[in-house]
Amino acid sequence: MTTTPDTATTPGARPFRFGVVAAQAPTGTAWLDTAGRLESLGYDTLVMPDSIAHGLAVVPMLAAAATATNRLHLGTYVMANDFRHPVQVAKDALTLAYLSDGRFELGIGAGHPGTGPDNAMLGHPFDTPGTRVTRLAESLDIIRRLLDGQTVTTTGQHYTTTDASITPHSIEIPHVPLLIGAGGPRMLTLAAQHADTVALGIPLDADATEAARRINQLRHALHNAPERDHRPQPELNINLMAIGDAVPRYLADKIDPTALAAAGAVSVVTGSPQEMADQLRERRERLGISYVVVGEELVEAFTPVLRILSGE
Repeated sequence: MTTTPDTATTPGARPFRFGVVAAQAPTGTAWLDTAGRLESLGYDTLVMPDSIAHGLAVVPMLAAAATATNRLHLGTYVMANDFRHPVQVAKDALTLAYLSDGRFELGIGAGHPGTGPDNAMLGHPFDTPGTRVTRLAESLDIIRRLLDGQTVTTTGQHYTTTDASITPHSIEIPHVPLLIGAGGPRMLTLAAQHADTVALGIPLDADATEAARRINQLRHALHNAPERDHRPQPELNINLMAIGDAVPRYLADKIDPTALAAAGAVSVVTGSPQEMADQLRERRERLGISYVVVGEELVEAFTPVLRILSGE
């Protein structure tokens, strides 16, 4: 019988990675400057949210950022599965990996409640969470097989493909890591099967105990995921919502970072840069969270913390 660990602690801490979520810039030149600046500051990734109504299109924006950087990894955070057919997603991912010399990471999810209006713009229904997760499961199977160089023919409940193949014969395809945004049991199970990185979908006020509960659900699913073969356990990611008193503008009138910090919320760090670094070290030790992203508006507040933890 498989047992589930009673804590979320994992043996051997992963090195920290730090990323920035950004959606646009005043001009195209400013966007390229942003990518170059983040690389020079020492950030590891530049990732973009996916929306029809807000921000700009992720694929051309990330392709442009690839031309302006040499080390910085680029990713979607996260693609809404309902917006595109999985064959097109795989082809776009392959192309971005090619353009960036293997620096692209495909983040994908079932769509959060706020994506309903975007679905309507595309003429798609915004189905129940259960249906969207089932559709994502089909999509992930197709995407992974295509990115592994297979030719895929499927007749599923949601997707049909006939002799789908995305790999040009003359090109060596770099591996495309999968990041899956997951919070509920079914999504955590999908992440256990497919993800290289799991972006933890937890409430803003979730403390370490609540985060550990979700992570232990993931650990349990990993113990029962033969699809992973001998692949390593996934990296764990969290998006910080507040750095001290600094919060993104869209959250300024919605959250109290001081109250969240007092409640032990893992979505915030507080105090001096050294104290914030110690908090992230403790969360990595206790929960296994090693990949941390912040919104672009929080870069100035977070960079001193990055400098302390860089290379750890």
